[in-house]
Amino acid sequence: MPPSHVDALNLVIPPSEQLCQWLMTHSGLKPIDLERARRLQAESEDDELLGLLTRLGLVSELEVARAWSALLQAPLLLAEDAPGELERLPPLTERFMRHYRVVPLCWDEQGVQLLAANPANDYPFQAVAHACAAPVFLVIGPGNEVDSLIERFYGQGRSAMGSLIETLDDDAGSLEDIEHLKDLASEAPVIRLVNLIMQRAVEQRASDIHIEPFESQLKVRYRIDGVLHEAEAPPSSSSAAVISRVKIMARLDIAERRLPQDGRIMLRIQGKELDLRVSTVPTSFGESVVMRLLDRQTVRFDFQSLGFDGERLDGFLDVLENPHGILLVTGPTGSGKTTTLYTALSRLNTAERKIITVEDPVEYQLEGINQIQVKPAIGLDFAGALRSIVRQDPDVIMIGEMRDLETCRIAIQSSLTGHLVLSTLHTNSAAASITRLLDMGVESYLIASTVKGILAQRLVRRLDPHTRMAFEAPAELIAEHGLERFTEQRPILLYKPCSEAAGGGYFGRSAITELLVMNEELRSLLMRQADASTLEQAARRGGLRTLYEEGLRQAVAGITSLEEVLRVTRGE
Repeated sequence: MPPSHVDALNLVIPPSEQLCQWLMTHSGLKPIDLERARRLQAESEDDELLGLLTRLGLVSELEVARAWSALLQAPLLLAEDAPGELERLPPLTERFMRHYRVVPLCWDEQGVQLLAANPANDYPFQAVAHACAAPVFLVIGPGNEVDSLIERFYGQGRSAMGSLIETLDDDAGSLEDIEHLKDLASEAPVIRLVNLIMQRAVEQRASDIHIEPFESQLKVRYRIDGVLHEAEAPPSSSSAAVISRVKIMARLDIAERRLPQDGRIMLRIQGKELDLRVSTVPTSFGESVVMRLLDRQTVRFDFQSLGFDGERLDGFLDVLENPHGILLVTGPTGSGKTTTLYTALSRLNTAERKIITVEDPVEYQLEGINQIQVKPAIGLDFAGALRSIVRQDPDVIMIGEMRDLETCRIAIQSSLTGHLVLSTLHTNSAAASITRLLDMGVESYLIASTVKGILAQRLVRRLDPHTRMAFEAPAELIAEHGLERFTEQRPILLYKPCSEAAGGGYFGRSAITELLVMNEELRSLLMRQADASTLEQAARRGGLRTLYEEGLRQAVAGITSLEEVLRVTRGE
């Protein structure tokens, strides 16, 4: 038994107030939320304040485990580091362990290593010591992970979701009675199931949740670092109840199944304030639901954390320094355009500048910036909002997307009258954005005089630096991709993910970008109606590095893998 383990029978348990103080200092627990929990505790006569904090979503079970670990000086262990199976099971009942949330990790001649979620009560330690006739050593773990390990070692192999699925009504999917369906969607098993789907998404760092009904199954998939992963899902018979529960949470009309609907859910999961944008569309077997998760607490508007560095960052910041003109960020849906614009606005956000945005929807609230949500249903579209805000004396205007010629014309007029305008387009490259504006009907001389720079970007998955594996690049790959241009290191090394690691060896994403800065040669070509390839060649002479080349630079730097670069930039 390692010496760091703590004797569970000789613990000095800190009071709950000390744990709450640690959570406020290190985990962001707000004093006002703690007071609210105390009032609820007094009203319900619940003596478990920490349990109440986790049930309310004010802190996560992982943060509570960290608090116990720090104050008791006991080791913290996560489920992924636990043994796959126990060679020798202590004589403990599953009911006992579930009640006290403890599970043994090791039982040998030195004693029992016991994983506990709440060591405040010493009775389970005494009981285990008596049952095993051996000393007990404490290890701290998050409550939800302790539960899963109990299921793994002592249960029937069912997951928490699997247990919930067994309690669902088999006839739920065939219901047409709206009131009955509403009652079913408000029942405890369905509520717990939907909450568990959302909780799993947060635990796995998902950006989107897809719930899709098919003839014989209800699919649940999470988009993690830009790639969809299938998850355990309820039977197709529960489709109507599960989807109705999501629609009730998003304040949508559960009786309307023929038209698309959009809504929003605000909730706290594991101590995080989440904003879920909900979209439903009718399909052959029900309604497909997609929820976009926005974590307002952890988002960082910082260029370095996004993957911007070196000359690319310097060039982009130079364009931002222009007092007027247009800066475009382009790329497909989900390529991080809005986050890049928010980061740019955060940098521009000073007391000397008035900034107004027109967005659909407003994804993050930025302090000191006036943000307008378009509402087409009442006539407040991008063009209508822009006509009004130019009379608000702004210095910087951000337009969520240039969708039509009228919006483009107002944006150009705003830049000509001394405003810096930031916006997005959906094109595949920086040079293609110019031809897109021409195709929309914008005159070439207006583009030449107003557009200062265009940033095209994609997101590639970052390799986990702790598990990535380096290998010497084969000569064929070096020749095919010209890798010697991007590093002076010899031999040239590339990196690949460890497939056995969590997340497949990837963790987070990095932006690869190409920045086109308008210069005199480009303006001259633009006036002569040059095509996108001619404009790109001229931009390359001016220093443009393509998305593919920037991806290769990050691949040899060990930020991502070559396969990931090719997947994103070449569709391979």
